Amino acid sequence: MQYHLNGFTPGDPDISDPACRRQVLNGVNGLPEKVDVLIAGCGPAGLCLAAQLSSFPEISTIIVEPKSGPMEKGQADGINVRSMEMFQTFGFAEKVKRESVWINETTFWTPDPNTPEDIRRVGRVQDVQDGLSEMPHVLLNQARVHDMYLDVMRNSPSRLEPDYSLKVVDVVVDHLAKDYPVIVTLERTDTQRAGQKETLRARYVIGCDGARSIVRKSIGGELLGDAAHQAWGVMDVLAVTDFPDYRMKAFIQSSHDGNILLLPREGGFLARLYVELDPLDKAERVSDRGLDISDIIDRAKRILHPHTFDVKEVVWWSIYEVGHRLTTKFDDVPEEEVAIRSPRVFTAGDACHTHSPKAGQGMNVSMGDTFNLGWKLISVLMGRALPTLLHSYSAERWAAAKALVDYDHKWARVVSAPPDEASSMPLVQKKFIEGGRFTAGLTVKYERSSLIGGGTWQGLAKGYEIGARFHSAPVIRLADARPMQLGHVIEAGMRWTIFAFSPQDDTAILNLCDYLENDPQSPLRTFRRDGDDIDTLIDVRAVFQQGFRDLDFGSMPLLLRPTKGRYGLTDYEKVFCADLKGGNDIFDVRGIDRNRGCMVVVRPDQYISHILTLDAYDELAALFAGAFQPVHTG
Repeated sequence: MQYHLNGFTPGDPDISDPACRRQVLNGVNGLPEKVDVLIAGCGPAGLCLAAQLSSFPEISTIIVEPKSGPMEKGQADGINVRSMEMFQTFGFAEKVKRESVWINETTFWTPDPNTPEDIRRVGRVQDVQDGLSEMPHVLLNQARVHDMYLDVMRNSPSRLEPDYSLKVVDVVVDHLAKDYPVIVTLERTDTQRAGQKETLRARYVIGCDGARSIVRKSIGGELLGDAAHQAWGVMDVLAVTDFPDYRMKAFIQSSHDGNILLLPREGGFLARLYVELDPLDKAERVSDRGLDISDIIDRAKRILHPHTFDVKEVVWWSIYEVGHRLTTKFDDVPEEEVAIRSPRVFTAGDACHTHSPKAGQGMNVSMGDTFNLGWKLISVLMGRALPTLLHSYSAERWAAAKALVDYDHKWARVVSAPPDEASSMPLVQKKFIEGGRFTAGLTVKYERSSLIGGGTWQGLAKGYEIGARFHSAPVIRLADARPMQLGHVIEAGMRWTIFAFSPQDDTAILNLCDYLENDPQSPLRTFRRDGDDIDTLIDVRAVFQQGFRDLDFGSMPLLLRPTKGRYGLTDYEKVFCADLKGGNDIFDVRGIDRNRGCMVVVRPDQYISHILTLDAYDELAALFAGAFQPVHTG
């Protein structure tokens, strides 16, 4: 973590100095008349986006929520390793690790063949395969995730806070308006001002307002798909039980009473149970059955037999029907108009894809949506990229959501399937093992585009798949000999990263740094504005094969020890060495070609944009030409 760049700043470094007051409030209800971005919904998708935007006080942002205040309990709890990697860029991954329960093992239970009314453990597997990530798979109340985003927002330069008791009721795009073309009608939901409406204009609107999204409906979107016609209950409880795997993730299949997915929760005592209830007729809804918490508890007791299960307190519960639905597009531009106009309205999370909670992906994929969108919106609103960049959001995230819906469609049916007494391994265990990378959140791979390069040089870094997320690995920082994870240098925002891996002969690194710093065609010069630090848009980091005691920081190229800020202070954190002492040499771990080295170019959302040779200057310039717009000097 770097601070004190522009002068000594006492106190908590996570709390930024406020950059400005909130925009002048001209509206009747205390809202601005115009904003750059309006976010509908304070769920994980909306708050993830708001947290990114809050670091840029130049961008006026409001986020509205119909509820009267922040969430306190219930809803999602699973946080996969990919989301934990994302949390690292916001600075709260360590806090999540401390508070959460870590899922290390998953066990599987089926009916005992000798006494079918009883269950027995038949298998157990490591929950996350070794080597997938430096981060764990954890469970934590969604409300606490919200709290951490809210902390980022209120500690940011913009001091962004949600506007509660306020919902979006209509969105209209005025295609004739050049600035602020989106007209948004808002309605108060608090008892004092219920029904009171106000209209404002926005440059962009993002609907993170759930499966019944008003934003989606306003742009003609529709959730298409099917339902499993199966009722499930979910409850967070404090209970006394002799079930031996109560602090493990467990899949439990009974002979006649259905199945349970058991999840331990944070704090050491709380647990969540997803309990299979009754099949539904095709025309029937869950609400038609009149089920309540007593039905969930009674069914859970029968499934867990012969083990006791005495519920002492129900913290939260719900009954739902499994559905798998997806919209055709995540923005307001029809396919036939993509070439002539850019998006102004977007949907994210449940507003554009719904599925069962069994795979633990809902909150994770929702946050992935807006983590993808955030840096693109920031780049456009800061004048660093053309609005056409925003087309890539729908293209990339629709494919990711489609893969989730397809996977969940199959997985939900596996979880609900009756036990197969003839098989030595339960089907649910077999499919769980097969889907390990998917449930870890690591199968998202963006296809080739202006933001994702071709695979010509993939062989130079076999462990870094183009289009996939950047897989961190241990390194030693040269200047202070600190062991660390290389991927943890990436922070949420709009900055790209070039990781330059040096061959055994360091000449190619010296030449690359000379080109990037001095050549007029270098992307570091082409897109740099007066007053920008050298790494405002593109952060160059070098990784050497030698041990940290074998290199001299003072002999590094100036680009790797740049001067920054108003005092021209040296940045000492650009150069890394392989972790030879710890036996985790990144060149071996990630399959880096030792003779040639390479550049691994990483987008602000941690996905690998390209792999290039160290002398591929023209290709590097062309890549960034598709992401940024040049500085206009005339």
